[in-house]
Amino acid sequence: MKLQSYAQGQWIEGKTDGANLLDASNGKLIGTACSKGLDFGEMLDFGRRIGNKNLRSMTFHERARALKALALHLLEHKDKFYQVSFMTGATKVDSWIDIEGGIGNLFVYSSKGRRELPNEKFLVDGAPEHLSKGGTFLGHHIWTPKRGCAVHINAFNFPVWGMLEKIAVNILAGMPAIVKPATATSYLTEVVFREIIASNILPEGSLQLISGSASGILDHATSQDVITFTGSASTGKMLKSHKNILENNIPFNMEADSLNASILGPDAKVGTEEFDLFVKEVSREMTVKAGQKCTAIRRIIIPRDSVEDVQKALIARLEKITIGDPREKDVRMGPLASISQKEEVLSKIEELRKDSELIYGGGLPQSIIGGDMEKGAFVSPTLLLCNTPMTTSSVHNIEAFGPVSTILPYDSTEEAIELSHKGEGSLVSSIVTNDNAFATEMVLETASSHGRVLVLNRHCAKESTGHGSPMPQLVHGGPGRAGGGEEMGGIRGVNHYMQRTAIQGHPTTLTAITNVFQPGSELNESKIHPFRKHFEEVQIGDTLTTHKRTVTETDIVNFANVSWDHFYAHTDDTSLEGTIFERRCAHGYFVISAAAGLFVDPGKGPVLANYGLDELRFTKPVYVGSTIQVQLTCKEKIDQEAREGEDPRGVVKWQVNVIDETGETVALATILTLVAKLK
Repeated sequence: MKLQSYAQGQWIEGKTDGANLLDASNGKLIGTACSKGLDFGEMLDFGRRIGNKNLRSMTFHERARALKALALHLLEHKDKFYQVSFMTGATKVDSWIDIEGGIGNLFVYSSKGRRELPNEKFLVDGAPEHLSKGGTFLGHHIWTPKRGCAVHINAFNFPVWGMLEKIAVNILAGMPAIVKPATATSYLTEVVFREIIASNILPEGSLQLISGSASGILDHATSQDVITFTGSASTGKMLKSHKNILENNIPFNMEADSLNASILGPDAKVGTEEFDLFVKEVSREMTVKAGQKCTAIRRIIIPRDSVEDVQKALIARLEKITIGDPREKDVRMGPLASISQKEEVLSKIEELRKDSELIYGGGLPQSIIGGDMEKGAFVSPTLLLCNTPMTTSSVHNIEAFGPVSTILPYDSTEEAIELSHKGEGSLVSSIVTNDNAFATEMVLETASSHGRVLVLNRHCAKESTGHGSPMPQLVHGGPGRAGGGEEMGGIRGVNHYMQRTAIQGHPTTLTAITNVFQPGSELNESKIHPFRKHFEEVQIGDTLTTHKRTVTETDIVNFANVSWDHFYAHTDDTSLEGTIFERRCAHGYFVISAAAGLFVDPGKGPVLANYGLDELRFTKPVYVGSTIQVQLTCKEKIDQEAREGEDPRGVVKWQVNVIDETGETVALATILTLVAKLK
């Protein structure tokens, strides 16, 4: 089999045989991969011209629905993906993380796109900034999709997840991508990619694939493109320092391997639930994916008086790990991804042994189930002990990217903190303790060196996703050695593929640009009550100025009796001395309730229900005898996806400005209503 690339809308075979791709368990030839003949400049240009234009023409909601449809399509074909995944050395559990974990990213970003982003092609950022005394000059920020193409250079360890977790974000942002998987496991990426293209769900030009080398592609990148890299720190630094990247300030996001740590608290002695959780978590992180995870635990930081107990418990668990061909049902850990990776790991183990004592493993397994010991890439789980971690540098600098971890004892909390920082930046650190004081100190004192910190104890263990599992809702990346970049992180990740721009102008102009009512903008006094309009008929800036109501003492007394709110400011004149109140005032919630009575149209109409209340502020006391009036203005419209059995509808946000007889605002709020669409 000869892998193909997908470029400019067609599948293309490389002009030579290229690199051999071998089954990780038995060394059998799977196929070859070669990208010779591809024009990377033309691929990038195609993505910018066709893919970018097509995606930018869609709204966030349309892109989000496409992601959901794609996730459902891939799930229908997952069994085929699993069969190919076994060739990479991944067990069924490993493959589940890679395949269904990757598809899960599509679902998460589809959900976030529809729930947290507007049904627009751009995103309004933050609140308006008042730039003038008279209110005629305003500032704001917006995000718009970059007019380039993302280039994803991925690692070999997660050929599916690595692709899907990145494209989910750039597609939602409105930017196309070229995917360059690591050659060693690119055959699995190609199988999944073929299903993506066959689905015809994404518009033309959204995705392209390079099977084989992508050497030279950075020469053609522009400032509107985004480069992402996942892999070794040395390769990442080389790419990041590319002349074109530096000269044109091309965004480059790097996520590199790191020496992640797990720290055992002094309270977690043998016999406690936390001790057992720690041992289970460390052994799992050593053996899942045969330790080939950028988030795997490399440094086991524990109290010195717990070394013997932890050592015995870890060895007992590691001895039970069955190793072999992952297609065999009893196998719990497969081989590394390639022979070259095996040689690299064994070499790093020897380097670590110069300063550390070998406790378990250290070479080839004693036996395997299935597979070929000579031609397969098998390595035994390996545990080392460094008794002088404060003065030994190798354990904080050398990473064996396989089932290898080193125990590092500490004698005080201060030492544990220092050991955590000695890794010089990691993707994740975990702290296993039931002592919240210890957890607090460790998190606050070590967080600056880690992209994510997990605190694990008996109370969250059942539902915890674990040390090594990046979640699409949270940032994945880290400082220093980990690359200094960020991926995912919910909507934060979407922003990486967009440009934030400050915009300035008259409030009415900015309202027209953003489709969000800006303070000081012109009002459209509506002859028809806004609540009599369907969703499509309501316009941003539609305003109703209500009739007036005078607040009486009876109102205040009645509301206190109904609500049971007898706060002194509303009910006790004798307690007001020395307070901010001049005399008894109305309850804030009475004011907003009375405001609703002024602006609500009582008859049956397009407004289906009150959907909620945001940003409520009481800015001035309303005393007995004050007269209030409401200015109700359409602030924003949010289209909703029609669900089965529901009538089409959307959400309208209304600014409720309650003013008194002096014209000053006494209460300000945003209310949300469900509004029916025209049928």
